[in-house]
Amino acid sequence: MAKLTKKQKEAFSKFDKNVVYSLGEALNTVKRISYTKFDASVDIDVRLGVDPRKANQMVRGVVTLPHGTGKTVRVLALVTPDKEEEARAAGADHVGLDEYIDKIKGGWTDIDVILTMPSIMPKVGALGRVLGPRGLMPNPKSGTVTMDIGSAVKEVKAGKIDFKVDKFGIIHAGIGRVSFVKEQLEDNVREIMQTIIKLKPSAAKGTYVKSIYVSSTMSPGVQVDAKSVTQ
Repeated sequence: MAKLTKKQKEAFSKFDKNVVYSLGEALNTVKRISYTKFDASVDIDVRLGVDPRKANQMVRGVVTLPHGTGKTVRVLALVTPDKEEEARAAGADHVGLDEYIDKIKGGWTDIDVILTMPSIMPKVGALGRVLGPRGLMPNPKSGTVTMDIGSAVKEVKAGKIDFKVDKFGIIHAGIGRVSFVKEQLEDNVREIMQTIIKLKPSAAKGTYVKSIYVSSTMSPGVQVDAKSVTQ
C-alpha cells in the first residue's frame, strides 16, 4: 500500500474508519476531513451483490441529481446542420459534426459528454478506440443518442449522470462538491440509491447493496449504514 501523506494521516485521525455512520454523519465527516485547497468533488462507491460478467446482472442507469454535481459539464453535440441551432440554444459547448469527428480522431477529448443522433452513430462508432476507454461513447440507454437533442443537452447540464457497475461490482459516481450543504448531498445520494435499488436484476441473489462509502477527492472513504439510505 502506498505511504500516506501527512494530510492523509491527519484526515484518517479525524474519524474512526471502523465505524459505520448514518448518511448525514458520514457526509458531515467527509466535509470535515476534506483537505484539498480546491472545492473537492464528493463521490459515492456502492458495492453490489451482482456478477457484472453476466449480462443479466449488469446494473446500468441514468439519474438526474436534484442539486446537480456542482461540476461544469462540457457538452459536445455531434449533429446534422438542421439540429445545430437547437443544440446551441440548449447550452451545448461545442456543436458540429465532421470537424469534431476529425478532432477526436486526432486525440481531442476535452469534453465530458457527447450527445448525438441515431443517424450519426455509424460515424461515431468509428471513434470507439478513442472514446471507449474514456467513457465518452454515446449510448441510447443513457439518453446520449436521441433525436431530442435540446432536452438532452439541458438534462446533462442540469445534473443528469449515467452510471454502471465496474468489473468488481462497484458503482462509482460524483454526487456533488464539498461546498454543498449536507442536505443537498443527502438528497443527491438518496436519488441515486433509489435508482440503483429499482434496477436490481432479478438474477441477483443474496444481499444486493453490500456496502456504501462516501469520500471526497483524495480523502479516505467513510462507510455509510445502508439502512440509513435505503429505508
